[in-house]
Amino acid sequence: MGALVDVGRIIKTEDCVVEGAAWLASQDARFARALELTGPLPLRLRPDGFDQLLSAIVSQQVSVASAAAIWQRLQDAGLISPKAITAASDEDLRAAGLSRQKMRYARALAAEGIDFDALRTAPNEVVFKTLTNVSGVGIWTAEIYAMFSLGRADVFAPGDLALQESARMLFDLPERPKERALRQMAEDWSPWRSVAARLLWAYYRVDKGREGVR
Repeated sequence: MGALVDVGRIIKTEDCVVEGAAWLASQDARFARALELTGPLPLRLRPDGFDQLLSAIVSQQVSVASAAAIWQRLQDAGLISPKAITAASDEDLRAAGLSRQKMRYARALAAEGIDFDALRTAPNEVVFKTLTNVSGVGIWTAEIYAMFSLGRADVFAPGDLALQESARMLFDLPERPKERALRQMAEDWSPWRSVAARLLWAYYRVDKGREGVR
């Protein structure tokens, strides 16, 4: 497990997730109970870069199946790089399944010229600011990118509805916590907030029997 001065712990292997889960379980018996139900948590690391952010945009407000089908068409057409998106016509992008709004978002992302390599060593707040500067990329998408593409160990996504509902169930709250309240709750889970998110998503699936995030 690596450590960078400005970005904190970096999750690289399953052992990192095990370490974080054990720490959370030692801090709160409810996390320990959830871990017993979920079993080992997934690593869930993804590559980083333009295509991962484009995939996140494609996935917005559509079903998992629809997002997968559109993404496959974009891949088949070679439309997953800034150069390809910039050169593509509206007809090309429409044929792959992008709506007019998502075409605009994809072109905005391509035009932004983000240095994705530099984000690997950028502080979390710089990552969030850089990504959310792009039309169509909100804080949830930026936090998910930091968690799973950059491996940041201490990032949470309190706007995620599955995390809110899972927290309600696990901590026996009277109602689903709003984003601000859940963000405050998650401060107690530092420096392993992204492992807490993995555990809450896993607990949500066990309890609800459905995916919390693609």
